[in-house]
Amino acid sequence: MPFEPPGYRIIRQVGTGAGSKIFLASQPSSGKSFAIKQVFRNGPDDDRFIEQVEAEYEVSHRLTHPFLRHSFEIHRVKKLLTTREVVLVMEYVDGLPIEQALPNRLNSFLTLFRRVADGLGAMHEAGYVHSDIKPTNIMVAQGGVVKIIDFGQSCKMHHKKTRIQGTPDYIAPEQVRRMPLDARTDVFNLGATMYWVLTQQKYPTALRGADQQIGNKNVVALDKPVAPNELNAKIPRSLSSLVMECCRDNPTERPANMNQVEARLATVQQLWKKYRESKRDNRAEASEPPMLGGAAPGVEESP
Repeated sequence: MPFEPPGYRIIRQVGTGAGSKIFLASQPSSGKSFAIKQVFRNGPDDDRFIEQVEAEYEVSHRLTHPFLRHSFEIHRVKKLLTTREVVLVMEYVDGLPIEQALPNRLNSFLTLFRRVADGLGAMHEAGYVHSDIKPTNIMVAQGGVVKIIDFGQSCKMHHKKTRIQGTPDYIAPEQVRRMPLDARTDVFNLGATMYWVLTQQKYPTALRGADQQIGNKNVVALDKPVAPNELNAKIPRSLSSLVMECCRDNPTERPANMNQVEARLATVQQLWKKYRESKRDNRAEASEPPMLGGAAPGVEESP
Protein backbone atom coordinates (compact mmCIF):
# COMPACT_ATOMS: atom_id res chain seq x y z
CA MET A 1 0.00 0.00 0.00
CA PRO A 2 1.19 3.55 -0.64
CA PHE A 3 1.89 6.21 1.93
CA GLU A 4 -1.50 7.24 3.36
CA PRO A 5 -1.79 11.03 3.42
CA PRO A 6 -3.04 12.46 6.72
CA GLY A 7 -6.82 12.70 6.77
CA TYR A 8 -7.39 10.05 4.09
CA ARG A 9 -8.11 6.34 4.21
CA ILE A 10 -7.08 4.18 1.26
CA ILE A 11 -9.77 1.67 0.29
CA ARG A 12 -8.50 -0.28 -2.74
CA GLN A 13 -6.52 -0.07 -5.97
CA VAL A 14 -8.65 0.95 -8.95
CA GLY A 15 -6.15 1.38 -11.77
CA THR A 16 -2.65 1.85 -13.08
CA GLY A 17 -0.90 4.55 -15.07
CA ALA A 18 2.55 5.35 -16.43
CA GLY A 19 4.75 3.97 -13.67
CA SER A 20 1.96 4.58 -11.16
CA LYS A 21 -0.89 2.98 -9.26
CA ILE A 22 -4.26 4.60 -8.63
CA PHE A 23 -6.19 4.02 -5.42
CA LEU A 24 -9.67 4.92 -4.24
CA ALA A 25 -9.57 6.73 -0.90
CA SER A 26 -12.06 8.33 1.46
CA GLN A 27 -11.80 11.42 3.60
CA PRO A 28 -13.63 10.61 6.84
CA SER A 29 -13.96 14.28 7.81
CA SER A 30 -16.00 15.11 4.68
CA GLY A 31 -17.29 11.70 3.62
CA LYS A 32 -16.00 12.39 0.10
CA SER A 33 -14.09 10.03 -2.19
CA PHE A 34 -10.73 10.87 -3.73
CA ALA A 35 -8.24 9.22 -6.07
CA ILE A 36 -4.65 8.79 -4.94
CA LYS A 37 -1.86 8.29 -7.44
CA GLN A 38 1.30 6.63 -6.16
CA VAL A 39 4.66 6.60 -7.90
CA PHE A 40 7.41 4.60 -6.23
CA ARG A 41 11.07 5.06 -7.11
CA ASN A 42 12.86 1.74 -7.41
CA GLY A 43 15.76 3.17 -9.41
CA PRO A 44 16.89 5.90 -11.83
CA ASP A 45 14.50 4.66 -14.54
CA ASP A 46 11.59 5.79 -12.36
CA ASP A 47 12.79 9.40 -12.14
CA ARG A 48 10.75 10.37 -15.20
CA PHE A 49 7.59 9.06 -13.56
CA ILE A 50 8.37 11.11 -10.46
CA GLU A 51 8.83 14.15 -12.71
CA GLN A 52 5.51 13.48 -14.45
CA VAL A 53 3.45 13.25 -11.26
CA GLU A 54 5.08 16.42 -9.97
CA ALA A 55 4.29 18.13 -13.29
CA GLU A 56 0.72 16.89 -13.04
CA TYR A 57 0.29 18.51 -9.65
CA GLU A 58 1.96 21.73 -10.78
CA VAL A 59 -0.62 22.10 -13.56
CA SER A 60 -3.79 20.44 -12.29
CA HIS A 61 -3.94 22.01 -8.82
CA ARG A 62 -4.31 25.36 -10.62
CA LEU A 63 -7.23 24.17 -12.77
CA THR A 64 -10.80 24.32 -11.47
CA HIS A 65 -12.80 23.74 -14.66
CA PRO A 66 -15.54 21.07 -14.33
CA PHE A 67 -14.15 19.08 -17.28
CA LEU A 68 -10.57 18.99 -15.95
CA ARG A 69 -9.52 16.67 -13.13
CA HIS A 70 -8.31 18.72 -10.18
CA SER A 71 -5.45 17.77 -7.84
CA PHE A 72 -5.50 18.78 -4.19
CA GLU A 73 -2.29 17.71 -2.48
CA ILE A 74 1.10 16.17 -3.20
CA HIS A 75 3.22 14.31 -0.66
CA ARG A 76 6.84 13.26 -1.04
CA VAL A 77 8.26 10.42 1.04
CA LYS A 78 12.04 10.64 1.40
CA LYS A 79 14.67 8.24 2.66
CA LEU A 80 18.28 9.33 3.12
CA LEU A 81 17.45 12.65 1.39
CA THR A 82 16.19 10.83 -1.71
CA THR A 83 12.55 10.89 -2.82
CA ARG A 84 11.35 7.29 -2.72
CA GLU A 85 7.64 7.80 -3.19
CA VAL A 86 5.29 10.53 -4.40
CA VAL A 87 1.57 10.49 -3.63
CA LEU A 88 -0.91 12.77 -5.40
CA VAL A 89 -4.43 13.37 -4.04
CA MET A 90 -6.85 13.96 -6.93
CA GLU A 91 -10.51 14.30 -7.74
CA TYR A 92 -12.09 10.85 -8.01
CA VAL A 93 -13.82 10.08 -11.31
CA ASP A 94 -16.16 7.09 -11.11
CA GLY A 95 -16.27 6.30 -14.80
CA LEU A 96 -14.51 4.78 -17.79
CA PRO A 97 -12.15 6.13 -20.43
CA ILE A 98 -13.87 6.64 -23.79
CA GLU A 99 -11.69 3.82 -25.10
CA GLN A 100 -14.00 1.55 -23.07
CA ALA A 101 -17.16 3.66 -23.31
CA LEU A 102 -17.45 4.67 -26.94
CA PRO A 103 -20.37 6.93 -27.83
CA ASN A 104 -22.49 5.09 -30.39
CA ARG A 105 -24.78 8.00 -31.19
CA LEU A 106 -23.70 11.02 -33.18
CA ASN A 107 -25.37 13.41 -30.75
CA SER A 108 -23.53 11.80 -27.82
CA PHE A 109 -20.23 12.02 -29.68
CA LEU A 110 -20.73 15.72 -30.40
CA THR A 111 -21.78 16.55 -26.84
CA LEU A 112 -18.80 14.67 -25.42
CA PHE A 113 -16.21 16.32 -27.63
CA ARG A 114 -17.72 19.78 -27.23
CA ARG A 115 -17.12 19.35 -23.51
CA VAL A 116 -13.57 18.14 -24.09
CA ALA A 117 -12.89 21.15 -26.31
CA ASP A 118 -14.36 23.42 -23.64
CA GLY A 119 -12.11 21.94 -20.95
CA LEU A 120 -9.00 22.17 -23.11
CA GLY A 121 -9.88 25.75 -24.00
CA ALA A 122 -9.95 26.63 -20.30
CA MET A 123 -6.59 24.95 -19.84
CA HIS A 124 -5.14 26.99 -22.69
CA GLU A 125 -6.52 30.19 -21.20
CA ALA A 126 -4.67 29.28 -18.00
CA GLY A 127 -1.47 29.08 -20.06
CA TYR A 128 -0.97 25.31 -20.36
CA VAL A 129 -0.94 22.68 -23.12
CA HIS A 130 -2.08 19.14 -22.24
CA SER A 131 0.00 17.52 -25.02
CA ASP A 132 -1.26 13.97 -24.47
CA ILE A 133 -4.96 13.93 -25.35
CA LYS A 134 -6.03 10.40 -26.32
CA PRO A 135 -8.96 8.04 -25.65
CA THR A 136 -7.56 6.80 -22.33
CA ASN A 137 -7.19 10.35 -21.00
CA ILE A 138 -10.84 11.31 -21.42
CA MET A 139 -13.14 9.84 -18.76
CA VAL A 140 -16.92 9.55 -18.96
CA ALA A 141 -19.02 9.02 -15.84
CA GLN A 142 -22.74 8.64 -15.18
CA GLY A 143 -24.89 11.58 -16.12
CA GLY A 144 -22.61 12.57 -18.99
CA VAL A 145 -19.84 13.84 -16.72
CA VAL A 146 -16.63 14.30 -18.75
CA LYS A 147 -13.18 14.65 -17.22
CA ILE A 148 -9.84 15.18 -18.94
CA ILE A 149 -7.16 13.45 -16.88
CA ASP A 150 -3.40 12.84 -16.73
CA PHE A 151 -1.48 16.11 -16.90
CA GLY A 152 1.92 14.45 -16.51
CA GLN A 153 3.13 15.64 -19.92
CA SER A 154 1.47 19.03 -19.73
CA CYS A 155 3.61 22.14 -20.08
CA LYS A 156 3.40 25.89 -20.34
CA MET A 157 2.23 27.37 -23.61
CA HIS A 158 5.03 27.70 -26.24
CA HIS A 159 7.34 25.38 -24.28
CA LYS A 160 9.91 23.45 -26.33
CA LYS A 161 10.64 19.99 -24.95
CA THR A 162 14.12 18.52 -25.09
CA ARG A 163 12.87 15.03 -25.93
CA ILE A 164 9.94 13.53 -27.79
CA GLN A 165 6.96 13.11 -25.48
CA GLY A 166 3.50 11.93 -26.48
CA THR A 167 1.57 8.86 -27.54
CA PRO A 168 2.62 7.70 -31.04
CA ASP A 169 -0.92 7.18 -32.38
CA TYR A 170 -2.06 10.69 -31.38
CA ILE A 171 1.14 12.76 -31.35
CA ALA A 172 1.36 16.02 -33.30
CA PRO A 173 4.17 16.63 -35.83
CA GLU A 174 5.61 19.51 -33.78
CA GLN A 175 5.95 17.18 -30.79
CA VAL A 176 7.99 14.77 -32.91
CA ARG A 177 10.11 17.62 -34.29
CA ARG A 178 10.57 19.08 -30.78
CA MET A 179 9.16 22.45 -31.75
CA PRO A 180 7.32 24.86 -29.39
CA LEU A 181 3.89 23.57 -28.35
CA ASP A 182 0.68 25.58 -28.18
CA ALA A 183 -3.10 25.19 -28.35
CA ARG A 184 -2.88 23.78 -31.87
CA THR A 185 -0.87 20.83 -30.53
CA ASP A 186 -3.88 19.80 -28.46
CA VAL A 187 -6.08 20.46 -31.51
CA PHE A 188 -4.11 17.79 -33.39
CA ASN A 189 -4.20 15.34 -30.45
CA LEU A 190 -7.95 15.88 -30.16
CA GLY A 191 -8.45 15.46 -33.91
CA ALA A 192 -6.56 12.16 -33.89
CA THR A 193 -8.67 11.04 -30.93
CA MET A 194 -11.93 11.94 -32.69
CA TYR A 195 -10.65 10.13 -35.80
CA TRP A 196 -10.16 6.92 -33.79
CA VAL A 197 -13.53 7.16 -32.05
CA LEU A 198 -15.33 7.70 -35.37
CA THR A 199 -13.49 5.08 -37.43
CA GLN A 200 -11.82 2.70 -34.96
CA GLN A 201 -8.69 3.28 -37.02
CA LYS A 202 -5.59 5.23 -35.97
CA TYR A 203 -4.64 8.41 -37.74
CA PRO A 204 -1.24 8.03 -39.47
CA THR A 205 0.96 10.28 -37.34
CA ALA A 206 4.63 11.08 -37.88
CA LEU A 207 5.60 8.70 -35.09
CA ARG A 208 4.54 5.09 -34.97
CA GLY A 209 5.74 1.50 -35.20
CA ALA A 210 5.77 -1.47 -32.88
CA ASP A 211 9.52 -1.30 -32.31
CA GLN A 212 9.64 2.28 -31.02
CA GLN A 213 11.23 3.04 -27.68
CA ILE A 214 11.07 6.15 -25.53
CA GLY A 215 13.96 8.42 -26.44
CA ASN A 216 14.71 6.46 -29.60
CA LYS A 217 11.60 6.64 -31.74
CA ASN A 218 11.38 6.42 -35.49
CA VAL A 219 10.26 9.51 -37.38
CA VAL A 220 8.60 8.43 -40.60
CA ALA A 221 6.85 10.03 -43.54
CA LEU A 222 3.10 10.34 -43.11
CA ASP A 223 0.89 7.85 -44.91
CA LYS A 224 -1.93 9.51 -46.79
CA PRO A 225 -4.82 9.66 -44.32
CA VAL A 226 -8.32 8.59 -45.31
CA ALA A 227 -11.14 10.92 -44.29
CA PRO A 228 -13.64 9.48 -41.76
CA ASN A 229 -16.60 9.89 -44.15
CA GLU A 230 -14.72 7.85 -46.76
CA LEU A 231 -14.46 5.02 -44.23
CA ASN A 232 -18.05 5.43 -43.09
CA ALA A 233 -20.32 7.35 -45.46
CA LYS A 234 -22.83 7.92 -42.64
CA ILE A 235 -20.48 10.37 -40.90
CA PRO A 236 -21.42 13.97 -41.82
CA ARG A 237 -18.99 15.61 -44.20
CA SER A 238 -18.81 18.70 -41.98
CA LEU A 239 -17.59 16.60 -39.05
CA SER A 240 -15.19 14.62 -41.21
CA SER A 241 -13.71 17.85 -42.59
CA LEU A 242 -13.21 19.27 -39.11
CA VAL A 243 -11.36 16.15 -37.95
CA MET A 244 -9.07 16.23 -40.96
CA GLU A 245 -8.35 19.94 -40.52
CA CYS A 246 -7.45 19.34 -36.86
CA CYS A 247 -4.89 16.76 -38.01
CA ARG A 248 -3.12 18.83 -40.63
CA ASP A 249 0.66 18.68 -40.50
CA ASN A 250 1.12 22.46 -40.48
CA PRO A 251 -0.25 23.96 -37.24
CA THR A 252 -1.22 27.17 -39.05
CA GLU A 253 -3.69 25.18 -41.19
CA ARG A 254 -5.53 23.75 -38.17
CA PRO A 255 -8.28 25.48 -36.20
CA ALA A 256 -6.41 28.10 -34.18
CA ASN A 257 -7.95 27.25 -30.82
CA MET A 258 -10.52 25.14 -29.00
CA ASN A 259 -13.17 27.84 -29.29
CA GLN A 260 -13.15 27.30 -33.04
CA VAL A 261 -13.28 23.52 -32.63
CA GLU A 262 -16.18 23.71 -30.17
CA ALA A 263 -18.10 26.15 -32.38
CA ARG A 264 -17.83 23.88 -35.40
CA LEU A 265 -18.88 20.83 -33.38
CA ALA A 266 -21.88 22.88 -32.20
CA THR A 267 -22.77 23.68 -35.81
CA VAL A 268 -22.66 20.00 -36.77
CA GLN A 269 -24.86 19.21 -33.78
CA GLN A 270 -27.41 21.86 -34.74
CA LEU A 271 -27.56 20.53 -38.30
CA TRP A 272 -27.95 17.00 -36.99
CA LYS A 273 -30.84 17.98 -34.74
CA LYS A 274 -32.60 19.73 -37.64
CA TYR A 275 -32.11 16.61 -39.74
CA ARG A 276 -33.62 14.43 -37.01
CA GLU A 277 -36.57 16.78 -36.63
CA SER A 278 -37.23 16.65 -40.35
CA LYS A 279 -37.11 12.84 -40.24
CA ARG A 280 -39.65 12.79 -37.39
CA ASP A 281 -41.86 15.21 -39.29
CA ASN A 282 -41.80 12.74 -42.16
CA ARG A 283 -42.87 9.97 -39.78
CA ALA A 284 -39.46 8.30 -39.91
CA GLU A 285 -38.26 6.25 -36.97
CA ALA A 286 -37.75 8.48 -33.97
CA SER A 287 -35.03 6.32 -32.41
CA GLU A 288 -31.51 7.09 -33.54
CA PRO A 289 -29.57 4.05 -34.81
CA PRO A 290 -25.94 3.60 -33.84
CA MET A 291 -23.56 6.03 -35.52
CA LEU A 292 -20.53 3.75 -35.66
CA GLY A 293 -20.10 0.76 -37.89
CA GLY A 294 -21.93 2.37 -40.79
CA ALA A 295 -25.39 1.89 -39.29
CA ALA A 296 -26.38 5.51 -38.65
CA PRO A 297 -28.23 7.78 -41.04
CA GLY A 298 -26.04 10.33 -42.76
CA VAL A 299 -26.38 14.05 -43.10
CA GLU A 300 -25.01 14.17 -46.60
CA GLU A 301 -26.43 17.63 -47.09
CA SER A 302 -24.25 19.03 -44.26
CA PRO A 303 -21.65 21.53 -45.41
